[in-house]
Amino acid sequence: MRRGIRGITATALVAGLALAATACGGGDSGGSNNSGGELSGTVTFWDTSNDAEKATYRKLAEGFQKEHPKVHVQYVNVPFGDANAKFKNAAGGNSGAPDVIRTEVAWVADFANLGYLAPLDGTPALDKSDDYLPQAVGSTKFKGKTYAAPQVIDTLGLFYNKKLLKEAGVEVPKTFAELAASAKKIKAKTGATALYLRGDDPYWFLPYLYGEGGNMVDARDKIVEIDDGAGVKAFKAIKDLVDSKAAVTDATDGQENQLKALKDGTVAMAVDGPWDIEGARAGKAFKNKENLGVAPVPGGSSAQGSPQGGWNLSVYAGSKNLQASYAFVKYMSSAKVQQETTDKLSLLPTRKSVYDVPAVKNNEMVKFFKPAVDGAVQRPWIAEGNSLFEPIKVQMNKVLTGAATPEQAAKATGDAYRKLLKDYK
Repeated sequence: MRRGIRGITATALVAGLALAATACGGGDSGGSNNSGGELSGTVTFWDTSNDAEKATYRKLAEGFQKEHPKVHVQYVNVPFGDANAKFKNAAGGNSGAPDVIRTEVAWVADFANLGYLAPLDGTPALDKSDDYLPQAVGSTKFKGKTYAAPQVIDTLGLFYNKKLLKEAGVEVPKTFAELAASAKKIKAKTGATALYLRGDDPYWFLPYLYGEGGNMVDARDKIVEIDDGAGVKAFKAIKDLVDSKAAVTDATDGQENQLKALKDGTVAMAVDGPWDIEGARAGKAFKNKENLGVAPVPGGSSAQGSPQGGWNLSVYAGSKNLQASYAFVKYMSSAKVQQETTDKLSLLPTRKSVYDVPAVKNNEMVKFFKPAVDGAVQRPWIAEGNSLFEPIKVQMNKVLTGAATPEQAAKATGDAYRKLLKDYK
C-alpha cells in the first residue's frame, strides 16, 4: 500500500518458513559466502503486506529458498501500522532488525537519513535497473544513492458498486461535487451511503488537496503550501461530504471499516487502491467479481489528482548476511516475481517489461491503474516526507469533529510543517 501511512489493523506477528520465534535477523543472521561461492545462512524478511496478500508473498519467499537451498528465509509478516516504528526501534538499538524489509515508499529517505539502510548501488540487488518505471525510482534514492529496489507501484482510484449505482440511476461521479449531488438519490433508491471517507488516514486527504490545486510542500523551492487557499478548501471538502451525509467516516480503523462497508454494500463507493482489490472481491457485494468497478478518483473544484504510492525492498545496513540479502531483493523485485504478484493480487509491477506480458497487459485492474499511476502526483521524497502526514491526521480529526474550522486546520498544519522543516518558508 503509499501509499501514505495506510493503516492495517495490527495483528500478531506471523512467522512463516522459519519457526524459531527467537530469530532476530540483522545482527543474528548466519553469514553467507562472500567470495563468489554458494549463498548460505539466514535472511530475515519483514513483509508488510496485508491479510489478502501475505500468503502470496510467503510463497514467493519460499521460491527463493528453492533457488538457494543453503539460504534459510525467516519470513515475518509485520502489520503495516507497526512496521515503521518497529524497524526504527530494532535498527536504532542494533538488535532484532530484519535483513530485508518491504518499505513503504515514504519510509526509504527517512530510514536512509538515519543510516539504517545499506546503499544498493553496484550490488546484485539492483538488477536490470533500466527496466524500472522512471516514476518508481524516485522514492528509492536519497542524497545521490539508491537505498531500495522498487517492487510495487500504486495510486488511489474510486471503487464503486456497479449494481448500486445502476439501481440509483446515477453515473460514476467525475468530481466530489457530483458525488455529493447524487448521494440522496443513492440513499433513497438503495439504502446505501454514497461514500466511505477515510477520515483516519491523511494519505486519503491528498486527492482532496490535489483536487483544489494544492500540495503539501514544494520540496524544490522549500516552500510550505498546505496552508494556502487550496488547503483550506480541501479541509472544507471533507467536512462538507460528512456533514451532508454524502459520506460516512471513522476516526480509527478506517482500513477495516471501509473495506467491510464496501464488501457488505452499505456504501456505494470508496477511494481505495489496488492492494484492496482481492479483499473487496471477497465480500458478498462482489460475489460477482464484475460488480466491482474502478474509476479515477473524483476531482475537486479546480483539478484532479491522486498520490503515487507503492512498496520497495530495502536491506538493513547492519545485516550480517548482505550478499544473500542482495540476492533476495534481486529475486523479489524480478520480473518473474512481479508477474506472479500481478497474476495473483492484481498489484502493479514496477518493471516496464512485465507490462508486455499478455496476462498482465489484459488484467482488468492493470488496465485501469497503469494509466492512473502514469498520471499520479509524486510526493516529496525527503527524509521528513512520512512525518508530513501526522499534522494532517490531527487536523482532519479536528475538522471532522467540529473542533477546528478548515481555516484553522490549514494554518495549524502549515505551522507544524515549518517547525519540522526548519529551512522552509
